[in-house]
Amino acid sequence: MKNYIKNKTVLITGSTSGIGKEIAIDLAKMGLNLVLVGRSMIKLEKLKNELAHLTNKNIFLLEFDIRAEKDVNSKISSILKQTNLDILINNAGLALGADSIDKGSVENWDNMIDTNIKGLLYVSKAIISQMKTLDTAHIINIGSVAGKTAYPGGNVYCATKAAVHSITDAMNSDLYGTNIKVTTIAPGAVNTNFSNVRFDGNEEKIHAVYKGYVPLTASDISNTIIMVLNTPPHVNIQYIDIMPTAQRNPFQIYRN
Repeated sequence: MKNYIKNKTVLITGSTSGIGKEIAIDLAKMGLNLVLVGRSMIKLEKLKNELAHLTNKNIFLLEFDIRAEKDVNSKISSILKQTNLDILINNAGLALGADSIDKGSVENWDNMIDTNIKGLLYVSKAIISQMKTLDTAHIINIGSVAGKTAYPGGNVYCATKAAVHSITDAMNSDLYGTNIKVTTIAPGAVNTNFSNVRFDGNEEKIHAVYKGYVPLTASDISNTIIMVLNTPPHVNIQYIDIMPTAQRNPFQIYRN
């Protein structure tokens, strides 16, 4: 298979764990330059050391919280002085809690809205103008099947992922006439640290999410992202739902 993305430069948010880390590893193997974004320089440095034996390409580290607009703009402006950004993977995102609306934490709501929606917008806005000058570019936004079908206790999380899907549609419309592709990848149940964050390390609740079936892995999502990225310039895959075979929507997961 032809490698259309070799020697390109990709910026990945939420790169130090889960799907973000896996895609960083896989894209390093494909010969891309990496710009790794995270909130902890210690974790970023650790990941860079892990990747060093896989690639001789550039690995840049950017420490910032995507919720902080000024910091986003400053750090991305600094990297754009060093390199073009051909690919953006808006991977950073989270769910917090699973309470009904009347019992939900406003602090959790704000965190999810600020990260999943506003953070994605801040990072995208800071990069898109430069992408317009390139022969081809690609933005991948990580959505969720929860963005299409809400479920009890999902309320604000589901709303933020629905917003991600709408924003991706709007990006494709706004970027009409450019060579920037835009894609939503919408996973179902993926066994990463997602549930650990959501349930604040409660082992019983975390185990219950993945009990009785085989969930997706970060590698499954990374493979899908690579398939979408590694297409000819004239091909724009705009939306993909991906779920474990046992799952057909947020409500239907067949458990043994």
